[in-house]
Order: sequence, then C-alpha cells, then structure tokens
Amino acid sequence: MADWRKVAIAALLADGVVDEAEVKVLKKELYADGKIDKKEVEFLIDLRASAQKRARGEPLSIAFENLFYKAVQENVLADGNINAKEVTFLRKAIMADGKVDDAEKAFLKRLKKAAKTTSSAFTKLCAECGV
Repeated sequence: MADWRKVAIAALLADGVVDEAEVKVLKKELYADGKIDKKEVEFLIDLRASAQKRARGEPLSIAFENLFYKAVQENVLADGNINAKEVTFLRKAIMADGKVDDAEKAFLKRLKKAAKTTSSAFTKLCAECGV
C-alpha cells in the first residue's frame, strides 16, 4: 500500500523546492476547514525536513517557511499555552535537520512572546537553542 504522505512529499520536491504555487496549494488544502491540525503540521514538518536535505544548506523558499512557521505557531498556541508535550513537537520541528538557524531562533522568540504561559520544558528548549 502506498504511503500517500511520502508520495506527496516526493511530488512536491520533484524539482527540489517547494515553490510559491505549491505553497498556495498546500495552504488551500491544509486550511480547508479553517484551521490546521497536528497531523497536517506533522506533514509540514516531514516536508520541511526532506526539503532541507535536498537543499543542502541553501535556504528554503520564503513562502514555504512562512507557511511552515504560521502553521506550527497556530497549532502549538491553539490554547495560548506551550506545555511539555508541545515542546516535544516543537523540538522535532526545529531540530529536524540537526541544527538551529536564525529563523528558527526568531520563531522561538515569537512563540515565547505570544504564549500566555510556557512550561519549564519550553524554557529549556529555548536555552538549548540559544534563545
């Protein structure tokens, strides 16, 4: 049986990048119900990790990065708080390529500022990432 997530990732990265046209399709489909759920964000995390591997250190498209960070933030901050379980999820999203870049640090700062409350696990993640 085909793994449709893998098929979708392979198709989106067939030319090596997730371009603006593909981001429009992703946004339309992922937000079809007006919100983004955990499975949809997990798909974006897997797609971003695969795109980073293919990019070999080159930056990903700004349109895709904006969609990625927006989706993760909306999902993690759905209740306004960042708990330990969400930190595990954030760790996977941010450290998928084994390093933390400036955009990821800026994202953590935005999350910290936007959250009503954060857990000690989030404080620890921020410290590990130099935030």
